[in-house]
Amino acid sequence: MEESPVRFDASGRLLAQEREGDNLPPLSVTELSSQLKRTVEDRFGHVRLRGEISGWKRAASGHAYLALKDDGALIDGVMWKGSMGRIAFAPEDGLDVIVTGKVTTYPGRSKYQIVIESMELAGEGALMQLFEKLKAKLAAEGLFDPGKRRPIPMLPKVIGVVTSPTGAVIRDILHRLADRFPSHVLLWPVLVQGEGAAAQVATAVRGFGALPPDGPIPRPDVLIVARGGGSIEDLWTFNEESVVRAVAASPIPVISAVGHETDTTLCDFAADLRAPTPTAAAEMAVPVRAELIAGVTELDARMRRCLARGMERSKERLEAQRRLLPRPDVLLGQARQRSDDLAERLRRGLSHRLSGARHELADAAGALRPALLEAQIERGRNKLAGVRLSPILLERRLAEARRQLDGLARLAQSLNPDAPLKRGFARVMAGDRLIRTAREARVAGAVTLKFADGETAATISETVPEPRATPRPARKGQPAPIGQIDLFD
Repeated sequence: MEESPVRFDASGRLLAQEREGDNLPPLSVTELSSQLKRTVEDRFGHVRLRGEISGWKRAASGHAYLALKDDGALIDGVMWKGSMGRIAFAPEDGLDVIVTGKVTTYPGRSKYQIVIESMELAGEGALMQLFEKLKAKLAAEGLFDPGKRRPIPMLPKVIGVVTSPTGAVIRDILHRLADRFPSHVLLWPVLVQGEGAAAQVATAVRGFGALPPDGPIPRPDVLIVARGGGSIEDLWTFNEESVVRAVAASPIPVISAVGHETDTTLCDFAADLRAPTPTAAAEMAVPVRAELIAGVTELDARMRRCLARGMERSKERLEAQRRLLPRPDVLLGQARQRSDDLAERLRRGLSHRLSGARHELADAAGALRPALLEAQIERGRNKLAGVRLSPILLERRLAEARRQLDGLARLAQSLNPDAPLKRGFARVMAGDRLIRTAREARVAGAVTLKFADGETAATISETVPEPRATPRPARKGQPAPIGQIDLFD
């Protein structure tokens, strides 16, 4: 009887068996996956692919996972941590990008994917759309409000610079500061392009703002955030939301000097002042020292001339008043005669008093005995021994004296003529003369307005414009206040 070609195991399951002439041996799953992987990578080892980002996710390891899609298909993608540093923008869902890489398979899930080596936005128009989208978002939050911009200090003692330590930008800034007004510069070195650059710039701006004013590292009076020119992709670090928010929230005034004059970043809108170039930022941060010296010298000469004229006029007024005074002999004649009379009466009175005192001493001398004196001294010693100084009494006296001293200090502060200047008032002077009325101001013509932070010159016009400020409502029983006009209008 012929044996059947079909075989079964002990459990009754069908066993595979090789047939004579069969040249297609079975492959393992791993072998098939490896062959597919080699075939796909050999055929699609370098491709450029355009699509829309979907499902962007950054893993804790630093790698990124995403999907690229269009209207008809979708492909998974992965970007290793080493390639992330070459992206000039922050990827997000919905961006239209062009990626370069190779197509491979992932045997663990039986799928194909693209390993991305570089990523670019699909044209400058897409990058500008992202720019305008972020700009509108931050503007709606009020980060670009011009009313929040602060003035740059005229003479900063310390200048903080946030830029690359190896580029030409920091050398240009230091060279320009040395030419105009040598200053103390603190550099916070950062990357200005590539992965991690935005985080470093934002950290530097916040770090400068967190320095204590009286700490071991001096806190800058002004910050310069600078970078050289480049394409919009190169400057994209300064369009990142983290950098813009750090600049807008900085407690220190910020000058943005990113790129050239034609370049614009969101950091420029959030800063207190925009400079066309890093060199121009240094010029805006400090004045020209030689010009300041010349101006101070001129002001000193004007002050001396004013003092000299004031002294001459005072001498003339004093001389005119001296001529009107009566002669000293006429004024002092009666006083001299009365003084002589009193001197004579004083001599007689002293002589009479001395004689009476001698009689009293003679009468008392007979009653003086050592025993009486010793008894009185002993009573004084006993009385002195009973006196004990109490610390509580002294502390009360000291506390009372401190309260009186504090009261006098507050009174002196309230009477300080310069105190109202800190509350927004100004003192009007014509030379060394204080102007108290509008008529005196019109007669003087040119006046000096003294504020809390300095002085400025002004010219009084005969035409008084209508007050702009809305008068404060008067309290019950008081007249309505008159609005103050703007002298600079």
